[in-house]
Amino acid sequence: MQTVDVFVVGAGLAGLHTARLLAGRGLTVTVVDRRRCLAAGIRTTGIFVRRTLDDFDLPGHLLGPGVRDVLLYPPSRRSPVHLTSDRDEYRVADMAGVYEHARRAAQAAGARILLGVRYAGLSGGVVRLEGAEAVRARFVVGADGARSRVARDLGLDVNRHFLVGAEIVHPVTSAAGVPAFHCVLDPRVAPGYLGWVIADGRNAHVGVAGYPHAMGAGVRRLLDEFAADAPGRVAPAGPVERRGGPIPVGGVLRRLACPQGLLVGDAAGAVSPLTAGGLDPCLRMSELAAAVTEGYLRTGDQCILRRYSGGELRARFRGRLAMRRVLAGLRSPAAAEAAFAVLRSRAGRVAAARILFGDGSFPDVRRPAVACVDDQPGRRAEGLRVPPSA
Repeated sequence: MQTVDVFVVGAGLAGLHTARLLAGRGLTVTVVDRRRCLAAGIRTTGIFVRRTLDDFDLPGHLLGPGVRDVLLYPPSRRSPVHLTSDRDEYRVADMAGVYEHARRAAQAAGARILLGVRYAGLSGGVVRLEGAEAVRARFVVGADGARSRVARDLGLDVNRHFLVGAEIVHPVTSAAGVPAFHCVLDPRVAPGYLGWVIADGRNAHVGVAGYPHAMGAGVRRLLDEFAADAPGRVAPAGPVERRGGPIPVGGVLRRLACPQGLLVGDAAGAVSPLTAGGLDPCLRMSELAAAVTEGYLRTGDQCILRRYSGGELRARFRGRLAMRRVLAGLRSPAAAEAAFAVLRSRAGRVAAARILFGDGSFPDVRRPAVACVDDQPGRRAEGLRVPPSA
């Protein structure tokens, strides 16, 4: 039976980024994913925000043109609030290409990647697999999505608050116009969230998301109805792809790590409760997770695991959780129209611009290091500082 330092379940962006960092630091790392091809089962829109583009070395050839304009629509679709930044705020990625790029980078760093292999459980440090021999692992990283089996096997917290999303993606002609991000706040279409169209001149993404219990017609039917008359819609110039899946919006889970492993990405709830954006927190939390994992495996000091504290991270986004509750409470078009009136005010526009174009990140894991004191008297381990992106 093979023995590895770190076993990563899930070859999404979080799992592959964590694997690359750990392998690059000299640890033996194996990654498994039940998909045979990483281009299959993509669930994210692939929107990268400016702060991610500034801080991480993403492959530019896989990113669409910059988007500076955002239009926010009430249920009536009349008189949208138009916000424009003086910088490129969003770029939409070819996520199949991004995953493949991340896979190659992890392999180049020394990680072993096994596709078409299903995680079957964990017992006594042995990872059981379907499609491959079991592996003994010193530490397991759960990057296996919003409904993580690894989280349950490790006895860690699990996501309990979800939106469900669905999206149509298709190529467009270069004549599609100026790249723009259109967002519609309408509980009939997307209860508790919004419908969106983002067309960057290369591809168009048309989607809806909302609380499943309020989507009486079903998410696919709502998507089709929205796509038929969505603002900024553009005609397909090639094959149409459908995506969808659960989106955890309860915020970072409180119990993220234990001596046997930890969680990253959607499995950790690393998705903004307000915007449901997950790519930026995915990368940032993966860096913190890699630093904590390396420190713990090299020292054996369980105190280091406390640096990966969901409770501490949650304290930094109470405002987003409060706004999530407000958005969830907009149950009728009339209530949404009334709430939208606030966005038309000067203060509302400023707040919207801060959320859409701000420099802050969720969650903020790049904080100063602090001392961590072990339970054993006289023993002390220094807190970990997240290193700059490679």
